[in-house]
Amino acid sequence: MAHPKRKISKQRQRKRRTHYKATADQLVLCQTTGEAHLTHRAYWVEDRLYYNGKLFLDKALAV
Repeated sequence: MAHPKRKISKQRQRKRRTHYKATADQLVLCQTTGEAHLTHRAYWVEDRLYYNGKLFLDKALAV
């Protein structure tokens, strides 16, 4: 297995890792229900599944 020829200092290691940042989730408001949800994701509101502003599944009708 390969081994490093020189020790990587803490400062050099931390400089490299400065680009690894967490990003905040992108929340948008639904125009139909007014609920905040993640973009490009389906979401539940009162036993109804919505996607892209349209009713996708009604739990009461499905059961």
